Amino acid sequence: MQFGWVEAGVERLGAGPALLAAGLLAGLTFGFCAQRSRFCLRAAVVEFSTGRFGEKLAIWLLTFGTAITLVQWLAVIGDIDPSQSRALSATGSLTGAVSGGLLFGIGMVLARGCASRLLVLSATGNARALIAGLIFVVTAQAAYQGVLAPARMAISGLWTIDGGAARSLLAQMGARPEDGLILAFLWLVAAIRFASRAKLRPLTWITGAGAGAAVAFAYWITARIGLVELEPGTLRGITFSGPSTEILMRVLGGISRPPGFDTGLVPGVFLGAALGAVVGGEWRLQVFDQSSGTLRYIIGAALMGFGAMLAGGCAVGAGISGGAIFSLTAWIALTGMWLGAGLTHWLVDERHAPEPATGGSDDGMAITHPSSALR
Repeated sequence: MQFGWVEAGVERLGAGPALLAAGLLAGLTFGFCAQRSRFCLRAAVVEFSTGRFGEKLAIWLLTFGTAITLVQWLAVIGDIDPSQSRALSATGSLTGAVSGGLLFGIGMVLARGCASRLLVLSATGNARALIAGLIFVVTAQAAYQGVLAPARMAISGLWTIDGGAARSLLAQMGARPEDGLILAFLWLVAAIRFASRAKLRPLTWITGAGAGAAVAFAYWITARIGLVELEPGTLRGITFSGPSTEILMRVLGGISRPPGFDTGLVPGVFLGAALGAVVGGEWRLQVFDQSSGTLRYIIGAALMGFGAMLAGGCAVGAGISGGAIFSLTAWIALTGMWLGAGLTHWLVDERHAPEPATGGSDDGMAITHPSSALR
């Protein structure tokens, strides 16, 4: 398909500024839709693990179903080449995917939200999420290039897998690109079924699907800009571990390279979520109090930061962006996140609750029972 405005934008701004603007736009869309739809993997896992297939699970499935269907459609028509994504082209780690996914899942239950949810909630005035998010970013940077890097590399190096066909789930199954689209469409049909049974409101349908569409847009726009500049390696999805650490290092003066897609993504999500909170009349300041369980936030955020760097991304980066291109390690990491989160919820929250957990309040970070909080 021809989209002259992309070529015109690159010609006028240059590839770097065009990627920065693309990241900002993709982030704005995702942030707004994630805030309005209450998109949250932790809440979805809580519902699933307690046998209550309700609204939170339906929203996550709808977002993922939309993302994987649109991304596979773009691949079939030739608008993107998934093999140019790092989730497929670079060497991966199976030990990193398994252990990182489990640690991330444990951490997101303790911190009451995954990395993307913490960022979204921070923009709505939730100081608890902001502090937990900062701990996540600092730990992720320490695991990437700091004091935790040797441990990360040791674990990741135990069982590696080459990039290319070895890391593609479709290639390992002997499937064609068209088969990927069929599988994605079946997932979307199932997601729509769940969403219908959960009786989602029209706005939730739109914004839940919109968050998934933002992931596909990120792949599409970075592919277009990359093709214009003959740099296929610029293909990017939406993720938060790497871009968040980049923002941190830019603030600290540790990065001198020109801004790109990742630089605009995190601020875009924050602004989009803030806009969604203001539009919905939901912006309010929330801080730690006696029942908040400060220690569990700290531990959970740290586990997520280290786990994300092991797994090759967060719940959105590895789970949705990587899952949408059928990256083998991404699907393994996503499975680990579900298992780790479900088990942790049962051990830490569910067993101590006098009544079945609600799966989280509207902010996705409610406490099911004071006794479950680590202090």
